[in-house]
Amino acid sequence: MRRVLGVPRAYAWGSPSAIHGLVGTEPDGRPLAELWFGAHPTGPAPTEDGSTDLGALIAADPQGTLGRDVVARFGTDLPYLLKLIAPDSPLSLQVHPDLERARERFAAENAAGVPLDAPWRNYRDPNHKPELVFALTTFEAVCGFRAPRRAAELLADLDAPLARELHRTLAADPTPNGMRTAFTALLDEATRPTLDDVAQVVAACRERRDRGSPSPRADAIVLRLAEHYPDDPGVVASLLLNPVTLQPGDSLFVPAGGVHAYLSGLGVEVMASSDNVLRAGLTRKHVDVAEVLDCVDYVAAPPIRVAPEVFHGATRVFYAPVDDFELSVTVLDDGDCADGARPLPGRGPRVLLCLDGEVEVAAASSSLTLARGQAGFVRADEGPLTVAGTGTLVQADVP
Repeated sequence: MRRVLGVPRAYAWGSPSAIHGLVGTEPDGRPLAELWFGAHPTGPAPTEDGSTDLGALIAADPQGTLGRDVVARFGTDLPYLLKLIAPDSPLSLQVHPDLERARERFAAENAAGVPLDAPWRNYRDPNHKPELVFALTTFEAVCGFRAPRRAAELLADLDAPLARELHRTLAADPTPNGMRTAFTALLDEATRPTLDDVAQVVAACRERRDRGSPSPRADAIVLRLAEHYPDDPGVVASLLLNPVTLQPGDSLFVPAGGVHAYLSGLGVEVMASSDNVLRAGLTRKHVDVAEVLDCVDYVAAPPIRVAPEVFHGATRVFYAPVDDFELSVTVLDDGDCADGARPLPGRGPRVLLCLDGEVEVAAASSSLTLARGQAGFVRADEGPLTVAGTGTLVQADVP
């Protein structure tokens, strides 16, 4: 077992204080959007002593660190990436590719000589990026498409030409194909609305909110997005998407092809080890609308909230419907267990992050104490674990 340090990501949408407050570091006035605990090649977590990093540790002994089963299924890379994420303003309207597309497009961009760090590059690795977020505070997002009829209802009483046009589209064809037509019309360069078109929808949402809206949350999201991106059609596209509010302890799973945007909050996120983000708007970064539209799943579905299973009275395990990762959250109190230690479910290579208190993680021949904000890596060959102490521990592992 070894302690590892998080790799900071200072994206513009990040909170200047939320992650610092959790891990106990001093804010420097800059946004800290994410803290990575994994082995992704663009940001492998260094060991606490600075002698190496998680990527190098795994490369030196893949079988021992990852386990034979994980190597057989995923190769010699850690399959997942654990993060803290803290949006203080809305993230881009985005989607993540499936595995086949990621492999094909990554190879194509390499063959075209696009540098890995080029701002206009879409694919930074050959992996898909399904993800699960576990809320530590109230966490707001939009995710997946509403039922077309419900979206049409939302648009029906907005006094704006663009809203009326979208309403006609969805009312005439309340199917995934109709949603595709409406979403494409908003984002495609050939048909995207003007600044004035977007502004009229925003004004109509404001007027509806002020008179007592039947959909105050949808209107509030439009107004919030317009504060940051007043000329972006993604503001209007939010009316087609499901609003999501997670309370602390709730989770949300976003599959490949699921269009979404996180709006605010603090959470733990675990995903397939990838940095592939395809953006359609609500951002100053590279946008590739055609690629996004080709990846999106237009079938209406409610947001996927993963209900945990409880083990040993202390650990909630969130089984996402993918093979790359699972997430567990263990809440410990020394008085809860007679011998002070509980088994920790999970296997294979594990990344642990202490959210509060102090916990001791023990294997047959090693142990590691983690305080609030500290993280550690456990090799697959260290076997089953127990935990003791008082605090909250998050674990990412491979099912």
